[in-house]
Amino acid sequence: MSFGIPFAPEQASSLAPGVDHLFYALLAFTFALGIFLSALVIGYSVKYRAGSPADRSGERSRSAPLEIAWTTATLVVAFAIFAWGAVLFMGREHPPADAIEIAGLGKQWMWQFRHPGGQREIDELHVPVGRAVVVSLASQDVIHSFFVPAFRVKQDAVPGRTTHVWFTATEPGRFHLFCAEYCGTEHSGMVGWVVAMQPEDYAAWLERQGSGDTLAQQGEKLFRALGCSGCHENSTAVRAPDLHGVYGRPVALANSQTVMADERYLRDSILQPAREVAAGYEPVMPSFDGLVDEGELQMLLSYLKSLSPKEASP
Repeated sequence: MSFGIPFAPEQASSLAPGVDHLFYALLAFTFALGIFLSALVIGYSVKYRAGSPADRSGERSRSAPLEIAWTTATLVVAFAIFAWGAVLFMGREHPPADAIEIAGLGKQWMWQFRHPGGQREIDELHVPVGRAVVVSLASQDVIHSFFVPAFRVKQDAVPGRTTHVWFTATEPGRFHLFCAEYCGTEHSGMVGWVVAMQPEDYAAWLERQGSGDTLAQQGEKLFRALGCSGCHENSTAVRAPDLHGVYGRPVALANSQTVMADERYLRDSILQPAREVAAGYEPVMPSFDGLVDEGELQMLLSYLKSLSPKEASP
């Protein structure tokens, strides 16, 4: 248990101790400030109680050094708390380069996960201890929230965009997974487990599940099935941008602007192709909005990202 406090979730990720340290520091500061202010209120209530000989003439004395001191102290504390939280936030936003990427899809009312080797899970996520894991989250319908209390991580899965959350499990075990955003009548039943395993046990588990097409391979098949390769491959007569190496690089648009080809850009190019047309090309690509679901979008995005070298990724 964290800090020996029985009601606190156990710490089971590399992020958990830092979050707990900040939380308990804030709790202690708030408690101390509350005691100080309560003492002032009680002290003045006693001093100026009815019938007391306290001076009530109304004369005031001001001390500029005291005013400057308490104002400066307040600013220092505020900026210290901000800096502490910012350090934790920035660490949360930058996973290690060698992290395992797992695709997560929230839908009413379940979690679906797909591992790099093609293994699939519903309402369970198996991960290795000591290895960073990035979960790329999407939602099929409404806003969901991926929340693992023991890892101190929470991230919304938002329709129409991809979000990411990462963690490194520090001990084996089964840890509760909740949806922390009300998502409909069966919201309370949208629960699952994150199963952290020793690396050798995780490798054996993957072996038992068998292998299949990776998310990128599934995306390539879908890319061809939808006819996208008919326009986007170099051998074709139809003029369309070459997608090899595009992810993570700047793209010049027909309106003379330049945007970064990140996941947002790729997603919009599939669902709203007329929104940001690449320079030198006509807006002839049809929209696939309503033709592909969120799971298929994850496949296509994974394939398009695989066409670019790792170092080009934003």
